[in-house]
Amino acid sequence: MVLEDRRASAIRPEPANKLTQADNEKILQTVNEPRFQSLPPTQIVPILLDEGEYIASESSFYRVMDADDQNNRRGRAKPPAKRAKPKEFVADGPNQVWTWDITYCPSQTKGWFYYLYLIMDIYGRDIVGYEVHESECGKLGKEVFDRAFVAAGMPEGLVLHSDNGAPMKSFTMRAKLDDLGVTPSFSRPRVSNDNPYSEALFRTVKYCPAWPSEGFKNLSEVREWVEKFVTWYNQDHRHSKIKFVTPYQRRMKQDAEILANRKAVLENAKARNPRRWSGSTRNCDPVGPVKLNPDKLIAVS
Repeated sequence: MVLEDRRASAIRPEPANKLTQADNEKILQTVNEPRFQSLPPTQIVPILLDEGEYIASESSFYRVMDADDQNNRRGRAKPPAKRAKPKEFVADGPNQVWTWDITYCPSQTKGWFYYLYLIMDIYGRDIVGYEVHESECGKLGKEVFDRAFVAAGMPEGLVLHSDNGAPMKSFTMRAKLDDLGVTPSFSRPRVSNDNPYSEALFRTVKYCPAWPSEGFKNLSEVREWVEKFVTWYNQDHRHSKIKFVTPYQRRMKQDAEILANRKAVLENAKARNPRRWSGSTRNCDPVGPVKLNPDKLIAVS
């Protein structure tokens, strides 16, 4: 039996299937033919096969082109634009940073939907504005925001973040924000992580056990359902990212007292039966400031 010489300095024979210099030149000559100048190897190789010719595989074409510094975007299509990450905003209290979005609510008629407009304050994760309509447009978005803004006492220095949907970037909406002194912020196109709070809220809405999977009968029914959901969400829902206090308790800054009471209960329980704890009790420290689009991505729900 002949053993292979595995030393790094060993001289090994060339692979039997290695392309020759003539093959490499043929590939470069082919890809630079006028009819192939705008096509990638994935298009060139099948065309050649249809013509009864085989030079090399697509991967070999790419490898030879790369070695000759020709492996670039072919054709007139522009490369994807690199857009800067949205500016970071920090909320250390209510009514500093809001996010909003619109989602579909299915009806019992195939192809017909209702549109749920939701505005969230990221500090307390509470819903500060909501309405359901039969259409989606910037005018309605402006009206929903206007009513929420007035109900919140017309807070100064507010930031409103959204994705790049047409209602969000409409002239009507932008003009209203400018009139009110509200700073607009937008996600990058097709980057849902730039608007994580609204995305997570919609997930909570649609995975709620009471969500009617068969759809809503009419506009009145969906509005009534949303009204009940918002009341439950703000008043009763223990939110995992604010240490399982409710959004209302967080907004009213009751979370520190509630969490301190929880810690006292846990410490008393541990003192009575220390063997049930291998370490310290659960962390009951209040959540601090909340960031939108932080430099380092964090999990949001």
